[in-house]
Amino acid sequence: MKTSRLLKPIAMAVAGITLAGQAAAFELGVVAFQMSSETHARCANAVEARATELGWEAQILNSNGALQTHAEQLDNLIQKGVDGLVVCMSKPVEADGQFEAAKAAGIPVISVMSGSSPHTLFDIQVNEYGVGADAALYLLGMINFRGNLLVQRFEANAGTRIRGKILDSVLSENTAVQIVGEHSMARTQSWREDVRNGMQALILQQTGNFDGVWASFDGQAFVIDDLLLAAGMSKGDVPLISIDGGEEAFRRIKDENSMMTATVSIPFEEMGTAAVDAMQAIAVEGVEKETLVPGPYMFMNAVLVDASNVDEFLSE
Repeated sequence: MKTSRLLKPIAMAVAGITLAGQAAAFELGVVAFQMSSETHARCANAVEARATELGWEAQILNSNGALQTHAEQLDNLIQKGVDGLVVCMSKPVEADGQFEAAKAAGIPVISVMSGSSPHTLFDIQVNEYGVGADAALYLLGMINFRGNLLVQRFEANAGTRIRGKILDSVLSENTAVQIVGEHSMARTQSWREDVRNGMQALILQQTGNFDGVWASFDGQAFVIDDLLLAAGMSKGDVPLISIDGGEEAFRRIKDENSMMTATVSIPFEEMGTAAVDAMQAIAVEGVEKETLVPGPYMFMNAVLVDASNVDEFLSE
């Protein structure tokens, strides 16, 4: 009888601990800036998948390329009091107030391919300078370092802006290659239409006068690919080079009916997974951020994919 009396409160205590543990599941807010872009979706989906594996509650929000929506979604998650935030392709300058508020509220923030902020733990990145050089030099090699280029830029994102600057730097040392037409994508919500209108005009204006095409990210290259094919061009007529990677890019590189020649592939899924694992280590296990990432960036490797190695990247 005495044993029974002793066991009852112990059992109740254990049950209470179990219920408390269930109630205390880590709540992760995930905000992707524009999930109509494959790379944003790949990042956010990988974050959700890894969080689910850990038994966390993950709430994914899509800002649809609108800065106001992005800020409001971050505000809402901060007010909700989530345990952590992962943002994919965010805008640290424009969202500075939100990140500062998250830090003040004790909510750790990890960003992916967004750029650094004094209010976030760190940003998971590739070396955009190296990525830009790989793409530029590959393209120039394809045209024997001589000829004319069409260029599609995007200046509103730090990574794509760096890629364009590296292209310019490479061209400054290789003056036999010139840009004969370029378009800078200005809109984020209707970005495909923006790229289509701008590049269609350039392709028409420069018909027969360009030897290669450079795009700052693969989504732009897909639009350009379709435009080149509609203009009557075939694979091999001019190289089309871009950056990001993913199944659609790999499929087009493999496809003889596509103009896509190569991409520098960035491991967005691995980045999303790494963001959750780092959040687990820092926010749950109490590991010091500096022991994981000594500076504002966690760097991961990118690899150039073309016809010579695309089969290694295509899903079965």
